[in-house]
Amino acid sequence: MNDKTQKRKNNVTAKRTKKNILSNRPLRKNKQGATKIQKRNVRAHQLPISRKNANRGHNNEKLKVIPIGGLGEIGKNMTAFEYHNQIIIVDCGLKFPDDDMYGIDMVLPPFKYFTKNAKKIKGLVITHGHEDHIGGIAYLLKEINVPIYATKFTMGLIDRKLTEHRLIGKAKRHIVKAGDDISIGDFNVEFIRVNHSIADAVALCIKTPAATVFHTGDFKIDFQPIDGEIIDLQRIAALGNQGVDLLLADSTNVEEAGFTQSESTVGQTFFSLFRGCKNRIIVTTFASNVHRVQQIIDAAVAYNRKVIINGRSMETMVEVATNLGYLKVPKNTIIDIHEMKNYRPKDIVVITTGSQGEPMAALGRMANGDHRFLQIDRNDTIIISASPVPGNEKMVAEIINKLVGLGSEVVYNKFAHIHVSGHARREELKMIQTLVKPKNFMPVHGETRMLKHHGALAQDLGLDPKHVFIQKNGDVLALDHKGCAKIDHFDCEPVLVDGLGVGDIDNIVLYDRKRLSEDGLFMVVITMHNKKVVASPDIITRGFLYSREGDELIEHSREIVSKAMIKFEKEGLNDWKVIRRKLVDLLSRYLYRETRRRPMIINYLVEV
Repeated sequence: MNDKTQKRKNNVTAKRTKKNILSNRPLRKNKQGATKIQKRNVRAHQLPISRKNANRGHNNEKLKVIPIGGLGEIGKNMTAFEYHNQIIIVDCGLKFPDDDMYGIDMVLPPFKYFTKNAKKIKGLVITHGHEDHIGGIAYLLKEINVPIYATKFTMGLIDRKLTEHRLIGKAKRHIVKAGDDISIGDFNVEFIRVNHSIADAVALCIKTPAATVFHTGDFKIDFQPIDGEIIDLQRIAALGNQGVDLLLADSTNVEEAGFTQSESTVGQTFFSLFRGCKNRIIVTTFASNVHRVQQIIDAAVAYNRKVIINGRSMETMVEVATNLGYLKVPKNTIIDIHEMKNYRPKDIVVITTGSQGEPMAALGRMANGDHRFLQIDRNDTIIISASPVPGNEKMVAEIINKLVGLGSEVVYNKFAHIHVSGHARREELKMIQTLVKPKNFMPVHGETRMLKHHGALAQDLGLDPKHVFIQKNGDVLALDHKGCAKIDHFDCEPVLVDGLGVGDIDNIVLYDRKRLSEDGLFMVVITMHNKKVVASPDIITRGFLYSREGDELIEHSREIVSKAMIKFEKEGLNDWKVIRRKLVDLLSRYLYRETRRRPMIINYLVEV
């Protein structure tokens, strides 16, 4: 073999070796049925995609980033990443209804884009297990079948939802962990450990030949986390040094200065409150905050108290967290609520739902006196270990007032340090911007003002305003290593869930419900025979008038309808749609003039 032949053979071997390192690793199924990602040591073995090779992608196609939900709002987080006719979805959450969405149970992001492009979708990647990130998964799977990638605890919560919807066997489920680096179609996705108010949260680094995107998910920087798993700032910095074309970052707490305090500081308050307390203690917090629940249990054990778990979501979360090893509970610590009568009040701690003042949650039922097993009295100490979500302030205040009125001692965040946020404040957001050093920035997970404040923060750190993108749901960004630009927009109207109905409630129905709630109903029943009125119109009202003072107004309304019907008969008008519209117009003007109210008016024709 001559020198030239040997040199050519060595070059081929080197290229094959590099190709094998960058190629996808197989997936292995574990005994539980979910697929576990075969681990690859990213830092030791993965070679970064060079700019030269990246530009050799599929005809220099760009990576599209499409927020479906989570922009201009808190909740229903969902983002699509599209490259070379392939799509991966990050998160699929829900949003709780606004005050004017009467009767609505939840709000989902629209799935039309995904049902239309179902063959392109390669995977659904989940950052963590909060409802605003996983609450819509079951509804998505009813439309399309897509593999799910999530960490162990997050997957445990997803499995519960899929079981409830009888979908557990439909989608392939792949369990990943922080540090894993996998290929999903043409996408390379790396999972990076972050801290949040729920276990097993991750950020994502999404790579394609066109561009690299870093997605923080929901996060905070906690140097003293309860589980000891500190956010992987070293890896985030390394990715920043490799080059990040677009950063998507959580904007929830951008209006708050400084740093978010460590979750461990709340545990110190629990120990302080439990120390010397002779009352029964009832603690309410977010069910998903396993680390908070762990600290409550630790304090209870330290002061020889038994623990009762109350409320469906809390019971579910504790069961999943305990089974998966995320919650450490000493044997015989948790007792059934029926065993409470066997213990003195000072030997009991109740961990319950209802931190947001929900009237149907366990704490709300206690405050209203209709809980089956727990009655509040002056010998109770109640700790509300949560801050009201925007919009829930009034409900929380009402619950506190009721509890205080029952004579109990109520401790909430204005009087004790019993809650910290799971979201990064300004200084933490600055740190991430500095470490990632993105070429372009798109703030996510926040209302419009939050997104704008976050964009301004990035500019303060030196990012050119031309590279900051304040987007709306449905905006399409296209990027590669050379640049980023908005190229399109499509409709992203939310999907409303009402009972078993999904998407069958529109704005017209909500408008009608709003009118009914504000001014009530005014119904006119007209009895006719052979196209002639044979009886005085009957008028029924609901939520509009219910007093003798309304008798005169009802009589005048009857006269208006009777005279109008006589006039229509003389004119030969027999089109009921036209008659109905004219009657509504006449009554609407009269009722508003007399009452300054606009009830919903319905005309009903009875043929005899």
